[in-house]
Amino acid sequence: MYDFHTHFIPSDVLTWLKNHQKTVKTKWIKKEENKDDFLVVNEKWGFELKKSFTDGELYLDEQAKAGVAHSVISPIPQLFMYDFPEDITLDLSNVYNRSLAEWTNTSPNRLSALGTVPLTNPIKAAKVLQDAVNLGLKGVIIGPGLENQMLSDEFFKPFFEEANRLKAIVFIHPLLCEDPRLKRRMMPNLIGVPWETTVCATDLLLSGFIDQFPNVKILFAHGGGFLPYQVGRLDKGFDQWPLVSSQLKAKPSEYLKRFWYDSVLWNKDSLDFLIKTVGEDRVVPGSDYPFDLSVWPPAGNTDLAVRSLLD
Repeated sequence: MYDFHTHFIPSDVLTWLKNHQKTVKTKWIKKEENKDDFLVVNEKWGFELKKSFTDGELYLDEQAKAGVAHSVISPIPQLFMYDFPEDITLDLSNVYNRSLAEWTNTSPNRLSALGTVPLTNPIKAAKVLQDAVNLGLKGVIIGPGLENQMLSDEFFKPFFEEANRLKAIVFIHPLLCEDPRLKRRMMPNLIGVPWETTVCATDLLLSGFIDQFPNVKILFAHGGGFLPYQVGRLDKGFDQWPLVSSQLKAKPSEYLKRFWYDSVLWNKDSLDFLIKTVGEDRVVPGSDYPFDLSVWPPAGNTDLAVRSLLD
């Protein structure tokens, strides 16, 4: 079995965080006696820094125990660093990508990785993507856009042109939604995360992005958010409004089958519906390991989807 959605922090990245502790406002906070320290960067998105995030042997052992033969590792979203000056984001991207490449190259049968890029400068992001692929990475993980810019905006064109040329995987992973209405009951994580993916995925679909960049392999986290469940509404809008249909050559439900999705849904009926909606060749097994809301062991095991994404 593959696990396409896992996260890890190499030792070189931890060293970088310690060396830049004041600049990026890194804190290690003890919250409970029986838990590891929480890592907080720039006063946002703190999480328990479990040993499985940083101990390579433990990570591989846990994956093996879960029956995972090959793991695809991604940087953690908390370290995308989009809210810092681009020299900071660029520097950490290079450190993270090089570290992951060095590790995965020691165990190519068991490990692959995606890198991270300074998305706030798409020209530099394109170069970092190219360098990452040259190092042996399969592509990159990015957020669902920036504060006032959607991924379909012309601003990001240099990055996606390079991703299209390289036929790279671009794994779109949400950041915690900061909608003030969600500041309670863990809702930023429970519904804010899939909501961010829903907005991004819907915008990419309706913008004609797929026809413009047909070779980019877009993978959405957490089953694509709420989009697959609401695609009938998009199809109705396509029939009703030129503003919806003007950039598309087919109904939204057809474009939905040209993305990839992970299986991080925690519910078999939801996963079955996703596979039925987009096809078994578009849903890859994933876990979100080792975050608290991981599906462990990962659900789903469709060789068709694995081959279609990695081919």
